[in-house]
Formats: sequence, C-alpha cells, structure tokens
Amino acid sequence: MKSSVVAALGCLAGSALGHGQIQNFTLNGAYNQGFILDYYYQKVNTGHFPNVAGWYAEDLDLGFISPDAYTTPDIICHKNAAPGAATATAAAGSTIVFSWGPGPWPHPYGPILTYVAQCSGSCTTVDKTSLRWVKIQESGINYNTQVWAQQDLINQGSKWTVKIPSSLKPGNYVFRNEILAAHGASSQNGMQNYPQCVNIVVTGSGTKSLPAGTPATSLYKPTDPGILFNPYTTITNYTIPGPALWQG
Repeated sequence: MKSSVVAALGCLAGSALGHGQIQNFTLNGAYNQGFILDYYYQKVNTGHFPNVAGWYAEDLDLGFISPDAYTTPDIICHKNAAPGAATATAAAGSTIVFSWGPGPWPHPYGPILTYVAQCSGSCTTVDKTSLRWVKIQESGINYNTQVWAQQDLINQGSKWTVKIPSSLKPGNYVFRNEILAAHGASSQNGMQNYPQCVNIVVTGSGTKSLPAGTPATSLYKPTDPGILFNPYTTITNYTIPGPALWQG
C-alpha cells in the first residue's frame, strides 16, 4: 500500500474513532503548536515532522489509556510518547490554555487534571520514566449543578485554562494535562485517560521548588474510588484521582 494511502487511511481512522489531542496551547495568548496526528504520518512517510513543544505520541485513534495500562509507560504522556523537540517559554504565573481537538470534545462526564514535572536538563531529551509528577490543578464535579469539568471543557469550546504557579522557580518543566472520561467508569477497566504533555521553560522570580512527585505509573489504581464509580447518579462526594494538589 502506498504511503500516501496509509496516511489518508490513518487520518480517516483518527477522525472516525477519535476523541482528541492537545492541538495547540497558548501562553498568555502566545500560540504554540501541539503534536497532532498528521505529524505521525509525516514521520512514517518522510522520516520528519515539525519540531513542536507537544510530545510525540502514537494514539493513532486519538484514543485513551485504560486502567489496565496504569502501570505501563503509556500512562505518562500517552502511547509510545517521546519528548517534544521544541520548548515553549513562559513566566511563572502565566496562563496556559490547552486546546483539545480536532473536533469538539464528546464526553461530558469526568474530571480534568494538570501535573508538572521538572527536568534535570533539557526536557527535549528527558527520560520520561524519570519524571516525577506534581498535581497543580484538579477539577471534578460541581455538587450543586452536577456539572463535570468535561462539560465545562465542552462549554469553553474544548479549551482548558491552567495557571502556572506564581511561586514556581525558573527551570525546565513538562506540563501534563489529562482528561479522565468517566462515561464507562461504572465498569471495571471502564475509565478512559487522555494524558497529553508539553515542554515549557518557566522563567520569572519564583523561588519554590516542586515537592517530591509521583511516577506516572503510580498515579492511579484501577479500583481507586475516583476511577471505578457510577457517574449516572447524584454525586455528593467524589474523590478526585491522583496525589494531593500542590498549592504552590
């Protein structure tokens, strides 16, 4: 089969079966390109794709990581992920807006989380298994309205806004935005995790180091109360998955 046909079929499969990737992200309004599915097929066909701050991944169906893969490296930044070859730059306290796509986000149930990990050198060459993750943002369900974070994402045009902690000291960091789609969470292995990573050099006058973080392969267990639960009932107490939120 010709490579152009492979690429076309791959893109078709992604659009038919997919849910999403971070297509791009802005830092205080400045645009940064994410890794998109087209780049995978550019790599297959030509051996090259653009250098972007978004991490390479092989989620060819724009799909998810399931709970039975929580102890595998795929949970770090998605399937066969590798560091982005470029790095964006922003000062501590800056606003990140992650734009998910290519189409509207389809799932209204479940939380959205954001983590950060520091690289000892450049994040473009980091060993992903060495990263230790600290949660800096979490959003679950509004108990009064019963509206989940993912419905908020949908209402915001598939965009999610996170602030880089103002106190974070300058350095090289990987930011990990993750959607946990819970429409199947009442069944064993039914939660759907969508982790996406980007490289950001943080500048500014912050002085605080991150606390000791958690390997991605230890963030969740398939039986955690926020992973295996019934989303189709009135929820009055939801335990957001993952380690405690760092207040900075």
